[in-house]
Amino acid sequence: MNANEIVDEMEKLFPHARCELNHETPYQLLAAVVLSAQTTDASVNRVTPALFAAYPDAAAMAEADVNDIAHYIHSIGLYRNKARSLKAMSRALMERYNGEVPSSFNDLESLPGVGRKTANVVRSVAFDIPSFAVDTHVERVSKRLGLAKPEDDVRKVEEKLKRKIDRDRWNQAHHDFIFFGRYQCTARNPKCEDCPFADFCKKEKLEAYKKKR
Repeated sequence: MNANEIVDEMEKLFPHARCELNHETPYQLLAAVVLSAQTTDASVNRVTPALFAAYPDAAAMAEADVNDIAHYIHSIGLYRNKARSLKAMSRALMERYNGEVPSSFNDLESLPGVGRKTANVVRSVAFDIPSFAVDTHVERVSKRLGLAKPEDDVRKVEEKLKRKIDRDRWNQAHHDFIFFGRYQCTARNPKCEDCPFADFCKKEKLEAYKKKR
C-alpha cells in the first residue's frame, strides 16, 4: 500500500478530519497553535474564547500585560512562557507586518514562539498553501506505517511525506494523519484490532528502537 492509498483509507475512517483549534481569523489560529504546544487542542479551545474576547487581534495582544494574558491561559501547560510568546509575537506582527499574519514560511518562522510546525499549520489552514506540518501524531503514525524511519527527525519525516503524498493532498492528509493518530493509532493502547494497516505496521520495530536509545 503506497502513501496515497494509506491516505485514502484514513479518509474512509475519518471523512470529516479538520483543524480542531477554534478560530475566526489567521491571527487567532496562529495564537491557538502557539498555545497548543505540549497540550491538547481541547484544552486550548477552553481558554481561547475568553482570551480572544479580551485580545482579538495582534494590536490588542501586543499592548496587553503579560500577567493578564497568563491569567486567561493559566490552565494549560507552560502558560507563563506562552503568555510571553503571545505578546512578543503580537508586537513583532505590529512592527513588521502592520498586525497582519504573513503567509510566507520564512516570515512566519521569524516570529517569536513560531517554529516550523506552527508555520506549516498556519500556511495550510489559514491560507490553503500546500504544507505538511509534523506534530507528535503525524510523526508517530508515519513511523509506524513505514513512511519514515524510526531515527528520522521531524524535518526528515516532513520531507518524506511530501515526497510520497500528492501535493494537492498535503493539507487534508495532514488532518487525516492527526485524526488517525489521535483517535485510532494512539501512543498508548492503539486500536490495532480494527486497523486497516495492521498487516504492515512497524509499531514493534519503532518501540524497540526507542528502547535502545
